[in-house]
Amino acid sequence: MAAYDFKGKRALVTGGSRGIGKAILKALVEAGAEVFAVAKTQASLDKLKSEILSVNIIAVDLADWETTRQAVEKVGNIDLLVNNAADLDQIRGMAAFVDVTKASLDKSLDINLKAAFNVSQIVARDMIKRSCGGAIINMSSIAGLRPTVGASPYNISKAGIDMMTKVMALELGPHNIRVNTISPTAVNTERVAEHFEQMKQNPEMQTKIQESLKRHPLGKFTEMSDVVNATMFLLSDKASMITGTILPVDSGYLVS
Repeated sequence: MAAYDFKGKRALVTGGSRGIGKAILKALVEAGAEVFAVAKTQASLDKLKSEILSVNIIAVDLADWETTRQAVEKVGNIDLLVNNAADLDQIRGMAAFVDVTKASLDKSLDINLKAAFNVSQIVARDMIKRSCGGAIINMSSIAGLRPTVGASPYNISKAGIDMMTKVMALELGPHNIRVNTISPTAVNTERVAEHFEQMKQNPEMQTKIQESLKRHPLGKFTEMSDVVNATMFLLSDKASMITGTILPVDSGYLVS
């Protein structure tokens, strides 16, 4: 990540204690940024802190609107924001649309969409007040662009993220605040690997994994490094003319 220099910048990453968020956070630290990691559980943040001493940790349930606002406002000035936190239970649950419960829908919308809206609103207001510009990444998914049977709350929440990015880019552009979305296909995080490992015990599900791979022209799922590279580019001045974009990092899935 030597190609990027974020010295003097302050970055906040939600869902930053593991998986994609942790990988992005590490890249930002290596590029010289002062980084704040937001996650729900103190234990996961403590583990992160033991690995990356310079990271600042914030334990908060992003589904709690007011507590989240208070926690983020205390951080102060943020120049780079990555809204990465997401609830993946719907992907695992695979409930038919007619069987989705209000609690399940609320959880997806609260964490995947409303939390990103909430955090972005606080950070953007401060960026405008300081007249400093900034860059925001909203982590979405190809599920926001193409529906998946059995995952309607997740699909809907990610489609909402995509439109939120466009609205934010339109309204915040005059303040030199760039907003973009990254939309990966399945990413080889520890959680996804565990999920696939469980699926392998079921021959029918194993067949579905292979069928899914065939729909990816490059023949593979996305690595965390692929998402990190896209994020670092869009956060950087190298992407100074890019805003309102939905960038698929999908091994070509959307063209298949």
